[in-house]
Amino acid sequence: MNIILLGPPGAGKGTQAKRLVERHGMRQLSTGDMLRAAVKAETPTGLRVKAVMEAGELVSDEIVSALISDELEAMGKDIGAIFDGYPRTAEQARSLDDILSAHGRKLDSVIELEVNEDALVERITGRFTCAKCGQGYHDKFERPKVEGVCDKCGSTEFKRRPDDNEETVRTRMAEYRAKTAPILPIYEARGIVSRVDGMADIDVVTAEIEKILGY
Repeated sequence: MNIILLGPPGAGKGTQAKRLVERHGMRQLSTGDMLRAAVKAETPTGLRVKAVMEAGELVSDEIVSALISDELEAMGKDIGAIFDGYPRTAEQARSLDDILSAHGRKLDSVIELEVNEDALVERITGRFTCAKCGQGYHDKFERPKVEGVCDKCGSTEFKRRPDDNEETVRTRMAEYRAKTAPILPIYEARGIVSRVDGMADIDVVTAEIEKILGY
């Protein structure tokens, strides 16, 4: 299976991708992760990326396409791919078709995790973690059993991400809508778009995704 997982930040894409990787041996292809890994490994494509970044320029679609092609080549045809953060434009969508075809693959499904914006704001702005062990909590949904004390390690220090605020979350939502708007009609025309309630329980979301993929 080769799929695209869509959803705004906080919708649970990372959690669901991780489960597909663990349960079904798929590979998550995140463009950001691949760029960093290629630079670190100093592959031919990675050296091109490093040069572009050092020049303060944006990495071109052509370089990203080369990275994806390299990754698919290394994976082998029996491993499914989860595309995360790519494609974001109609041109990238066409490029992905060409890349997959060159590797004897095709795009099987595009799954969008739908969210309620107000509920997502509440979900994200309420998050905080133990400063010592990283255990996650929430103001409303998952408070420590003893107020002010981490359940896991007993620390009394907690922290919040500075970008977990309402203004930032709503800006991310607007950016997500702007970026996905050009590509969804392309895949809807092929009849491969499915939508899942991203606000549902994590296990329910996983079950719905697995049902769509036929697992």
